[in-house]
Amino acid sequence: MTPAIPMMELNDGRRAPQFGFGVWQIDDAQAAGAVATALDAGYRSIDTAAIYGNEQGVGEGIARSGVARGDVYLTTKLWNAEQGFDSALKAFDASLARLGTDYVDLYLIHWPVPSKDRYVDTWKALIRLREEGRARSIGVSNFQPAHIERLLAETGVAPAVNQIELHPDFAQRDVVAFNRRHHIVSEAWSPLGQGGELLQAPLLLDLARRHGKSAAQVILRWHVQRGHMVIPKSQTPARIRSNIEVFDFVLAPDEMRAIDGLDAGNRLGPNPDTLA
Repeated sequence: MTPAIPMMELNDGRRAPQFGFGVWQIDDAQAAGAVATALDAGYRSIDTAAIYGNEQGVGEGIARSGVARGDVYLTTKLWNAEQGFDSALKAFDASLARLGTDYVDLYLIHWPVPSKDRYVDTWKALIRLREEGRARSIGVSNFQPAHIERLLAETGVAPAVNQIELHPDFAQRDVVAFNRRHHIVSEAWSPLGQGGELLQAPLLLDLARRHGKSAAQVILRWHVQRGHMVIPKSQTPARIRSNIEVFDFVLAPDEMRAIDGLDAGNRLGPNPDTLA
């Protein structure tokens, strides 16, 4: 049975599925099959990026699935080397060509790269793409509050989404709180902590036994109840299907607080302030 995935209201008046499928580190040749499997399992949101090198496979997977393009929420991202007004517009056209579509539902600046100081001009290009309707919504990824404050000061346009590293071991409460104050949805990448030691945390294993779920499902349910958008990635069909089976149980308030207590500030990815 296909789960009913909640929709989230964005600050631009559009809506997006809260739960989606990420394709980071999936080869282009395997992406079509993984995306088709995800859509068959009930996912309706697919997240890719130019730097992943699998936009063509993602587009093929959507076409192969039989699900109408209008029923798939498609996100891609602009890579750092293409920042700047004109280069961002060209890169967007190239992404559309690889994806085989004439629009995306969400287009993100992948990293701020403050050392190059091009993200404001890049944001102005994304605003134009939104005005043209080719990017239905626009947002950022890995932006710190100071970066977003500058976008607001210089353009007056807030991102609809800020996709950040976010999992119980790195909850980024200050960034999430900032996003919430500005009606920006926080979207979690590496929501399971890249499947490492976090999945072996005794608390999560205990909660999994209590609810008849896996530790991964408990973490994903935590994200859902915290109001995050979440995009787990897997190439294993059984895991793709199990990851989305998180809408048939609820974590109690004390269980949510216990998971909150796992936050140790352990960042797994690059620091957005220093990534060049």
